[in-house]
Amino acid sequence: MNTSSPIRRAIPADATVAHWSAPDGWQLRRFDWRGSGRGGILFQTGRGDVFEKYLETFAHWHAGGWSVAAFDWRGQGGSGRLSPDPHVGHAVDFTLFLGDLAAFWTQWDVAGPRVAIGHSMGGHLVLQAMLEQAITPDAAVLVAPMLGLKAPIAPRFGEWLACTMRDLGDPARAAWKGNERPVSRLKRQQLLTADVSRYEDEQWWYDQVPEIKLGPPSWSWLAQAFASTRRQRSDPRLLTLRTPILMLLADRDGLVDSRAALEVASRLPNAELLRFGAESAHEILREADPVRDRALAAIDQFLQAHAR
Repeated sequence: MNTSSPIRRAIPADATVAHWSAPDGWQLRRFDWRGSGRGGILFQTGRGDVFEKYLETFAHWHAGGWSVAAFDWRGQGGSGRLSPDPHVGHAVDFTLFLGDLAAFWTQWDVAGPRVAIGHSMGGHLVLQAMLEQAITPDAAVLVAPMLGLKAPIAPRFGEWLACTMRDLGDPARAAWKGNERPVSRLKRQQLLTADVSRYEDEQWWYDQVPEIKLGPPSWSWLAQAFASTRRQRSDPRLLTLRTPILMLLADRDGLVDSRAALEVASRLPNAELLRFGAESAHEILREADPVRDRALAAIDQFLQAHAR
């Protein structure tokens, strides 16, 4: 079993954690780790995530010469809250997130090729920003991207239900108890990763910095997620997006719909695909070493070919 690594539980001495001011003045917590000139990777996490969970992966890229940057999405982590309840992940409109990403990308001071990597919700937003030409990376990697939601009911009915519940009461109220999804046969750890030690890193960080912890989404966030991913899957601009894209999927993903991601990948003219079977859950870059090592090797090879 993988044991806890010091790099996973400490901000690197030569990295910085600060705050960046979005165009409307909102303060977003950011991470920067300058590399040796290879270029820059902007990594965007999923819903409810914090960048501390990916320090081990950042260290891998940094060792390859990359400068690594990340920021907590507005409304989560250390970037304030959009809901009166600090443990509910709320969103009225995903365009707020896209605006923050576009502004950060424009102001990001890094030399060499620039790469965008997004996990889960971050993957959805990175792809949408590329479709809207709000960011123009030399290459992009989408890791278990949220291109459809995994739901026990049909997506159309799920969207209708989320919109109905949003409109029947406080749209910022929690859609369910817990964190990633409502009642499930699987434990949260099994939904995310088979690596218990890496899973425990998350709670370790929450114990150290309690204010960065988030909980379930709001009904409004859920309605936005259904609508935004639905529109994206049918966006005709997918057919003309020439940016090289590597998409990493976990076939047994219990949080996002890997079949929807396959559908999107088939429409992208310059996409490569790496699929994992029963060996991987949602957090591919925080999985057990055989999965994680294979994923990182594929990303390294892809960037060597497309981001020089």
